Amino acid sequence: MATGSKIHLEASAKPQFYVKGLKAESAEKASQLLQVNHEKHHIFFNQSGFHNHIAHHLLTLFALDASPEELQKAYDVNVSYQRPSEPLEKSIVNDMHKPECFKAYLGQEKYYHDFLVYFQQEIDKSGWQRVLQEHLFSETELSDDMLARMFAGFLHPIIHLGFGIEFQQPAIIAEALAQAAVHDNWIASLFFGCEKAAKESRSKDKPRKTIVQILEECRKDDKLSKAAHWDDGNKIRDGIIKRAPEEMIKYATQYTVKEEELEEKTAEMINAVVYYTAAAQRPPHQVKFDFYFIHCLNSSVFFSAFLSPSSSLSPAIQRRLLEWKIWMDITMYVSRGCPTLLVNEIIGYAPTKDSGMDEVIKRVNNVEDDGHACKLVRAIANAEAVCKKWEGKEGMLVQGDMWRKLGHMTVDSVEAGEPHWVRSCGFAEAWEKVPLRDGAKL
Repeated sequence: MATGSKIHLEASAKPQFYVKGLKAESAEKASQLLQVNHEKHHIFFNQSGFHNHIAHHLLTLFALDASPEELQKAYDVNVSYQRPSEPLEKSIVNDMHKPECFKAYLGQEKYYHDFLVYFQQEIDKSGWQRVLQEHLFSETELSDDMLARMFAGFLHPIIHLGFGIEFQQPAIIAEALAQAAVHDNWIASLFFGCEKAAKESRSKDKPRKTIVQILEECRKDDKLSKAAHWDDGNKIRDGIIKRAPEEMIKYATQYTVKEEELEEKTAEMINAVVYYTAAAQRPPHQVKFDFYFIHCLNSSVFFSAFLSPSSSLSPAIQRRLLEWKIWMDITMYVSRGCPTLLVNEIIGYAPTKDSGMDEVIKRVNNVEDDGHACKLVRAIANAEAVCKKWEGKEGMLVQGDMWRKLGHMTVDSVEAGEPHWVRSCGFAEAWEKVPLRDGAKL
């Protein structure tokens, strides 16, 4: 049985997207490796805040029907550089149970292990559903602060939480909460600024825009589209929030969601982020996906999972999470220099090894990386399933055979060699080390 400190997967699991016929031996192997990672490793593998992706990687591979050998190989490729957990301080864990003391430890990575044990204890005492309600969704000053931290670190904590909810693993949820607690919260000003502006705009009766339309308007706004500079250390914090916060909030909050349209707007969010992630190419360079955009796409799976009754999330919470996600997606697009989106790069793509998505999944299960590639393929496969119902609706630009081609674009791009990803694709400098396509010249 899965608990706040024990990971237990079963072949009967039905995550948001999975390959039918999951195997008991793979469930056992994934559980074993995830447990070792849970007990031994820090959530960051270095002092610069780079994330440990082992949990994401193994859970994704398990859902894609990877064999025990493939799971072991993925773990072995990434375990060597992980950091051990900091020693536990029981007095600090005890302190964390006092709300007035909890805040003092936030934002400091050295307390990850202490936060992890704190959340394990809370989950085992009250259940993960109640812990999430209290620590993320109760709309207190502290829970709002924690919710903002969930979207920090390029969405890594909310991705981790999504895995925990999707696979119904309280220990992964404890990891996600502890991870959020040790991230910073500078992104809060964007979300709370957006919520204030959205509150005012909801009451106004005006034509609604699609996400893709808003992206295009952002690209045409000279101040906003140039707010992020290539040499900014963090292009959202040091670029957009410093140079054009009001403009960013104005455009982002042109998109709001009503509770009765959650399913459709979740599908539109997913379709839009697939579109801009895949269409942000720079011919004649080889096809590559932007490293920051793929986090917006990879996290989209969980916003489908959040709509499931098993998530325990109320429609009001689902709506708030979805709006924050969409505002973050729009901001992320702007932060990478508002790249021109070339839909024909998807429509006209010629796979290197043409096949259906089943073969794409088998190929990506054997890619040696830290899990980003298989997460991307699973997110695209989930996107196709979710968006099919809404095909032809305004704002749904990805449809038909484009989905299969997107799967091939992903696995072809990483199998082509380094760099696997391009970073900040709207800037010419980001493409300097990306090879040209066969026969192409600059």
